[in-house]
Amino acid sequence: MNAPGTSENTPQPDGGRPKQTMTPVYLRPHRSALSAMSPKIETPDQPPATSWRQPASEIVREIVETLLLTLLIFWLVNAVIGRNRIEGPSMQPNFWTGEYLISSKTSYYLDDPQRGDVIVFRHPNNSGTNLIKRVIGLPGDTVLVRDQKVYVNGTLLDEPYINSPPAYSGEWHVPTDSFFVLGDNRNNSSDSHNWNFVPRDNIIGKAMAVLWPPDKWGYVTHFRYGERSASGEPPTSMSLPAPATSR
Repeated sequence: MNAPGTSENTPQPDGGRPKQTMTPVYLRPHRSALSAMSPKIETPDQPPATSWRQPASEIVREIVETLLLTLLIFWLVNAVIGRNRIEGPSMQPNFWTGEYLISSKTSYYLDDPQRGDVIVFRHPNNSGTNLIKRVIGLPGDTVLVRDQKVYVNGTLLDEPYINSPPAYSGEWHVPTDSFFVLGDNRNNSSDSHNWNFVPRDNIIGKAMAVLWPPDKWGYVTHFRYGERSASGEPPTSMSLPAPATSR
């Protein structure tokens, strides 16, 4: 700052030229110069961003695999479980027309049907028809129906499940690898007393449970007989309780 009464151009006492105030000037380097000084970093070329899309061949393959898996499961279920609809009154009062039940196709792979089992089988005289009946006579048995009672090998069967006692009579000798079957509605059933025996190979499976209608849902009871002799000896009960009884 100058003293009062003086100016920048006022001669100095020493006779020299007046001093001028110097303003510093800063030079900004040119951009190209900075680029030359800094190391150059190379970046790999990146393709433009595009949306990911699954190839059509993979979509077709997944669809084919899903269909094959579905068919395999369907085949396995059909190989193990049968689905049957009750038609007609032959098994009343235990099964009624319109009910749907499932049967086990594997039950008799390692075992034979037992007396009292409810089985599904192909009609011996009509391969296109499936029937459901109760096993009464096993291979080698003699079945006798007389005086509205059923005897197997001379022993009277205790049958609390039947609709009414049989009004017919007859005697049958069950051959090897065959079974004698009757409907629970004895006087309104087409069964072995009409057309004789069921070959072992015709048996499809063992009835397991009623699935429809809902109020009839339950496991099928396979009766185990407490047999009594024709002389009237009281039976010893061997019936097995069902896990769930149908109404």
